[in-house]
Amino acid sequence: MEQEVAYSTREYIMQLLKINGEMSTKSITEALGITGMAVRRHLESLKNEGYITFRTVKQPMGRPVSLYSLTESAEDFFPRNYHSLALDLLQELQDEAGDEMISLLFDKRKETLRSKYSPTVAADALEARVAALAQIQNDNGYMVDYKKVAEEEFILEELNCPISQVASRYQHACRCELDLFRSLLGADVERTECLAKGGKKCVYHIRNKQHKAQM
Repeated sequence: MEQEVAYSTREYIMQLLKINGEMSTKSITEALGITGMAVRRHLESLKNEGYITFRTVKQPMGRPVSLYSLTESAEDFFPRNYHSLALDLLQELQDEAGDEMISLLFDKRKETLRSKYSPTVAADALEARVAALAQIQNDNGYMVDYKKVAEEEFILEELNCPISQVASRYQHACRCELDLFRSLLGADVERTECLAKGGKKCVYHIRNKQHKAQM
């Protein structure tokens, strides 16, 4: 039972750092509602395992503060829906049939997902469609959040990419996701940050087409 509680706390710390980028021991302690000593023990363990790192920031007054963040190795901690076999098979297909076949494969997957999710993302209001899409992506392990930034305008963020290694090698996968979002939402969608291109998250700016036209 003690190991189960420890793992749950470790997982929560990793989730917090994934969402917030950097956090102090005090911030993590307040978020978890446990003792600072327990948080420091978990942070030390995660640091020794190579999942987190820290930098020390001087304060105008008082002692310096350590800010913790995730390392590249921490990406293996979060949900992923593929393994090395997928990359090997894609490479074999590319060698045998060329780049066009790879693009066709991703295009067909996009159409399959569009047909699958269109009934779910079918509300009249754009905000309801964005909420439905966010739930779909959350269910698939993308760790999604969204917010309304103006009338008929939203920001959707994906903090995790279950296919990041595939997307890094085959950029067409990212283009297909963007096209899929545009099709499902029936809106103007622009990606301003991408995990597969070195960003900290995937960020989508969504605008209602009619609202944009009125502007």
